[in-house]
Amino acid sequence: MPESSPTEIGYQKAIELLHRCCTPHGFVASPTEHANYLRVWARDGTIMGLAALMTGEHELIHTFRQTLLTLAASQGPHGEIPSNMDPVSQRVSYGGTTGRVDADLWFIIGCGEYWQATDDMNFLHQITPAIEKVRFLLGAWEFNNRGLIYVPQAGDWADEYLHAGYVLYDQLLYLQAQRTLCAIHAALQDTVDHSMQGGVARLKHLIQDNFWLSDDRPMPDDVYHEVLYEKGLNAEPACSSTYWLPFFSPTGYGYRFDAFGNILASLFDVANDDQRERVDTYIDTLVPPGLKLLPAFFPVIEPVDEDWKDLQMTFSYTFKNKPYEYHNGGLWPMLTGFYVADLAARQKMKQAQEYANAIHTANRMCMGDIDWSFPEFIHGKTLTPGGTPNLGWSAAAAIIAENALKGKRLLRIDGEYDRHPPL
Repeated sequence: MPESSPTEIGYQKAIELLHRCCTPHGFVASPTEHANYLRVWARDGTIMGLAALMTGEHELIHTFRQTLLTLAASQGPHGEIPSNMDPVSQRVSYGGTTGRVDADLWFIIGCGEYWQATDDMNFLHQITPAIEKVRFLLGAWEFNNRGLIYVPQAGDWADEYLHAGYVLYDQLLYLQAQRTLCAIHAALQDTVDHSMQGGVARLKHLIQDNFWLSDDRPMPDDVYHEVLYEKGLNAEPACSSTYWLPFFSPTGYGYRFDAFGNILASLFDVANDDQRERVDTYIDTLVPPGLKLLPAFFPVIEPVDEDWKDLQMTFSYTFKNKPYEYHNGGLWPMLTGFYVADLAARQKMKQAQEYANAIHTANRMCMGDIDWSFPEFIHGKTLTPGGTPNLGWSAAAAIIAENALKGKRLLRIDGEYDRHPPL
């Protein structure tokens, strides 16, 4: 009997860890009893659920269903989906010092993807009241009714990093969530809601016009604030036409590269081919040649930088974002899994395989006495594992990557609803 290849071993180990994250209530972020990782999370659970759908394994897919139902059952009075909840103690968290906007967005996306993959209409009817409450809440979070949701500091997955305002990552999730809402409405009502479809088209246009700054084109039609846009171009011209900017707020634009946002811009078909190539070129300058994993944000914030003092104050319990750790330049298998899915969808198979191999390399690193530790992140300079071990979404990264390389789609709901409805 032939020996298994490193890729096959990595995939099987990832499947085994995903099963270890299964509980009757849904996926926990990690079976490791550390901090609040042994809880059902909206963000982690959906990402693990997307991987589960690609496997076709009944237990994993059923656990994804339970994840979504558990979150819906603990929905807040205004429609808030929990950031995480402990099924044993029944403790529910909607966030720390601020709520987690992306928990609600991932929840809608997860519900739509589960339904599309399984055709489980009973689930869809059961979950729709919770989805409708989230939909109303997200509209309220636009605040000025101009199409973009406003995200507070610590309001998404980068909860101990410095970004807030109109955050690219969250707007992209909002776009995919709105596409999902259109698909669900069409299925339940047997008709397309042209008002919803128009909102999707406008949001996509807003993202394209406000987060890709370029000095070689006229002022875009849908600029949120003309003076702010011009100040953004003048303040950091090196970012022009290089990558999607991470956020803007009333005080200006942020300029550090947001890997998740840039990946989703391509994966969700907001970027055009030229923009994708430019982002790929920039990513090539960031990833270590010996371990092709993407940093969460870059450049790294160092003690000599102006932002360092603020970064040091942005944490829940202990400061984690030292240079090249966590969001501050740490390398993430999870992010890289999404990048592999994007590269494979664009038929860039050689590059996709290199990044997939790096995910397996990271996942099999040892942490203490734990072999195949599936670390949360890898130190951006020493290339050593860090964070909490046995991270479910690090396993999900390997599963997403390998299935994407085989031609499987990560998402079933696409840009069908991006077009303006007929007049």
